[in-house]
Amino acid sequence: MPVRNILFISADQWRWECLSALGHRVVRTPNLDALAADGVLFRNHYAQASPCGPSRTSMLTGMYLQNHRSCRNGTPLDARFTNLALELRRAGYDPNLIGYTDTSADPRLHHPDDPALKTYEGIMTGFRNLLNLPDDPVAWIAWLRRLGYDVPPRGKEGSMRPVPDYPEADRRGPTYAPAIYKAEHSDTAFRTDAALDFLDARAAEPWCLHLVYLRPHPPFVAPEPYNKLYHPDEVPGFTRAANAAEEGAQHPYLAWHLSRERKAQELSDPHLRQLRATYYGLITEVDHHVGRLIAWLKRNGQYDETLIVFTCDHGEMLGDHWYLGKEGYFDQAFHIPLIARMPPSDREGARQSARGRVVDAFTESVDLMPTILEAVGRPVPVQCDGASLMPWLIGETPADWRHEVHWEFDFRDVVDAAPERALGIRLDQCCLNVIRDHKAKYIHFAGLPPLFFDLERDPDELVNRANDPSEARRMLDYAQKLLTWRMVNDERTLSGIMLTDKGAIERPPARR
Repeated sequence: MPVRNILFISADQWRWECLSALGHRVVRTPNLDALAADGVLFRNHYAQASPCGPSRTSMLTGMYLQNHRSCRNGTPLDARFTNLALELRRAGYDPNLIGYTDTSADPRLHHPDDPALKTYEGIMTGFRNLLNLPDDPVAWIAWLRRLGYDVPPRGKEGSMRPVPDYPEADRRGPTYAPAIYKAEHSDTAFRTDAALDFLDARAAEPWCLHLVYLRPHPPFVAPEPYNKLYHPDEVPGFTRAANAAEEGAQHPYLAWHLSRERKAQELSDPHLRQLRATYYGLITEVDHHVGRLIAWLKRNGQYDETLIVFTCDHGEMLGDHWYLGKEGYFDQAFHIPLIARMPPSDREGARQSARGRVVDAFTESVDLMPTILEAVGRPVPVQCDGASLMPWLIGETPADWRHEVHWEFDFRDVVDAAPERALGIRLDQCCLNVIRDHKAKYIHFAGLPPLFFDLERDPDELVNRANDPSEARRMLDYAQKLLTWRMVNDERTLSGIMLTDKGAIERPPARR
């Protein structure tokens, strides 16, 4: 029976291990832990792209980057593709959005002067835009100004700023001082308040909400008490080579990237540890507000009528490998959390067997659209490259599931061609593909040498074995598997149809 309500929560830039349910020794996420204990926690879930726009496009279209081709923030998404919101609307739901989707409009459908072509932060077609909070969250800023805060009318940097001259800030680092606003007035609280207002208004009827939190995305400024919830001496150490130069020697792309992304190199280790502590505080703040939403569902008798999904778009390096952000090929930027809970099933005992389940199989962001559509009884579009996670959610195990995980990263710069000049490659060579299992990881560059890591001997990805003769056979195996993956996942909207004298015949697509 289709689910009554859908609550699809996406955070931004949340590393996979930052859940106490996964045994993190510092960060505390009691509300997400409780959701995991009553649902399914996916331990090996990965994003298919980075940064925000490409990753969210994969999540909301069910397509790999190689097929949707919205490869950078600002790269247009072809308007011919359907998406989760459109399909839910066809199933009778009214998909509402609080936050953003970072969707770049197809310029072929717009006048050259259309404002939609002057931002990468458009809203994906099909969503009802309840509250648009892009990188410049003017609605939240206006609210702060009405509350009496001295903030400029635009720009998150002017509003998400720390209290000046805060005690110990010089010693603890630039991310220690709290935000100028109270915790109940943070952007995370503002989004949650809007979500609760929406739920109150729609309590008597079925509803569908995609709630997107900015946090723990930078700026790394947390309101009290979250700014000092964790002490920097508690946080784990850094996964990295002895210095940035040694790290960059691993590969030309990494050397170039580290020459441009220097913030982590310029911060002292104590200050970088404080940045991690503040990041953890922002995570616990989001967890608190997720708890408010779950409490509303239970209080209003809708917890057992609602499909709940919690995930994010991509991870964060947090100083590992000498940089911050989410670009490149390291696991820290692509390994992300996923928790999902189906409401009670008609099938005897199904939900009970799935409660508290931890899935170790590889899952991908492209699996979310097929999963949600199966939950509402809607056919999965041919364009979707992912597979439904429903078997895991109802206590079953798929007979045939992927043994590797894949992602892509495109580092082209259409505006100033910086990587082309620095690396001596063409625009369409500014990309990489990754295939990873539990034993090894292969990274293929279109115009640069490959990388190969033995994850059993080198789980931190510090030793590139691509030039090791003893690894040549195994590296070739992974390269062939990557090529096969790309071939079988080519865009197939019409490739399963044949025109005959009896008309068009279509072969139902097999699950990939």
